[in-house]
Amino acid sequence: MKFMKLGSRPDTFYTTEAVRSVSSEVSSDLLVEVKGCKYLLHKFPLLSKSLLLQRLHSESPESSHIHLLDFPTGIESFEVCVKFCYGIAITLSPYNIVSIRCAAEHLQMFENVEKGNLVQKVEAFFTSCILNGWRDTIVTLQSTKSFPLWSENLGITGQCIEAIASLVKSNGSGGRRRKPVTSIGWWGEDLAELEIDLYWRSIIAVKSGGKIPSKIIGDVLRIYASRWLYLQEESDCESKKCLILESIVSLLPAEKGAVSCSFLLKLLKAANMLNASSSTKIELASRVGIQLEEATVGDLLVPCLASTNDMIYDVDIVIIILEQFMLQAQSPQTSPPRKKRDFVERRRSRSAENVDTMLQESRRSSSASHSSKLKVAKLVDQYLQEIAKDKNLHLSKFITVAEAIPEFARLDHDDLYKAIDIYLKGHPELNKSERKRLCRILDCKKLSMETSIHAAQNEMLPLRVVVQVLFFEHNKTASRAKASFSTNADQGSNILGAKSPKSNLSTLKMRLAEDDDDDLNDNLGGGIENSLKMKSLSVVPNRPKRIFSKFWPIYRSASQKN
Repeated sequence: MKFMKLGSRPDTFYTTEAVRSVSSEVSSDLLVEVKGCKYLLHKFPLLSKSLLLQRLHSESPESSHIHLLDFPTGIESFEVCVKFCYGIAITLSPYNIVSIRCAAEHLQMFENVEKGNLVQKVEAFFTSCILNGWRDTIVTLQSTKSFPLWSENLGITGQCIEAIASLVKSNGSGGRRRKPVTSIGWWGEDLAELEIDLYWRSIIAVKSGGKIPSKIIGDVLRIYASRWLYLQEESDCESKKCLILESIVSLLPAEKGAVSCSFLLKLLKAANMLNASSSTKIELASRVGIQLEEATVGDLLVPCLASTNDMIYDVDIVIIILEQFMLQAQSPQTSPPRKKRDFVERRRSRSAENVDTMLQESRRSSSASHSSKLKVAKLVDQYLQEIAKDKNLHLSKFITVAEAIPEFARLDHDDLYKAIDIYLKGHPELNKSERKRLCRILDCKKLSMETSIHAAQNEMLPLRVVVQVLFFEHNKTASRAKASFSTNADQGSNILGAKSPKSNLSTLKMRLAEDDDDDLNDNLGGGIENSLKMKSLSVVPNRPKRIFSKFWPIYRSASQKN
């Protein structure tokens, strides 16, 4: 920390009956009142250095009383200026230089009044010493908060911010060796001491020129968020936190991977809790979508505001995230050729609000790969298993999340089946048509043998789904037996578990007959159009009983042979 001493005389100021005076052989001839404090002083040393005091005295030369109205700083800085006029020793430091500079400016202690005046001395110390030291500049910039308007007009704030950016870019630190600027920023911890307005301007200055890696900028923003956003007292004003959040979001680098997906989702959760603007939420959701494959299920569980929603988690924001993820490359339902995908990517543009051109370029250059879609599909199914427990989760939202991922991305439907099973158990009030609608997202061909065994015995599933499970599992079992020429196919062949085939056959036939009767009634009530629609949606053929009786004896005889 740098200091500068001016003057050499000892301090002879004293206080008598709430009046500050200076010990001198010459009697006082001037009374100056500032901020309710009175000073008995002498005209000559003060008027010779302060143009303001000269002017005020000339307006009423007969009076020896001057009242300083609207003095910008405190009485401490005024007294420092007075001591300078008397030649009494004063000390300039990063802690008081801003207040003294503002006071000297107000008193008009310029060079045209007297050579070597206080304004010139303070400016010399500021430019030659303060701005060349990292810590000195930070402390000085912090002190400008007490006098924001004066500091801006005098250029103190701007010069400090420029000096900070210059020191970071040049990897300087005012004489002390620091860690390389490419490390997780030492300077980020120091800048985290600043309030958000000064911090925002400082980061903008640091980012200009592009010398600092985006990853370092991201780490620095994470440090600031940890200090001011997550660890602040609950009593802190929510509007202040919201301003901090939105400022951090506006500073996020456009490049993919500059900040982790986990950090982005933490910001998104904070945005929900603070009821931030929709544009901020969409901006974060868009950024999360670019690197969604990095997320975990816990990251995606964004709490809802209790005052605005009965649901536990905000599913709508996750739907937006998935939409943004798929916008990276509007792939068809099978993995597309490389050239075609590149062509689509070049034409892609972001639909989120308030998104700059750099982020659009980042989206086009970071199209979701086939492997990332596989990862996200797994993530989505695990997410569905969590939100399915919510009693207030509407069926349409569950289906929308499930259908957000293309079919080819799910190599199997085991996790999706688990999510459907959890949802059915948590929502027993669903009628038959709703259960059928839910199960249409399930591909029974992609169920493992273990899951098929569970599904075949699941009484919550529509009967047609159970029939499909039996049918496809039978075909797979027959294919495996044919391919392996094995004499022992006991493992996995009995997909109905402990129940006997005859018992299951009679039970399923009875349930299937009831299901057909209900479907017939629904079709008669809904008209020919609804009947045709139901037929087109049904995977099981028009004569489920015949198909069932066809493959069941084959399956039974195959198991008996084995």
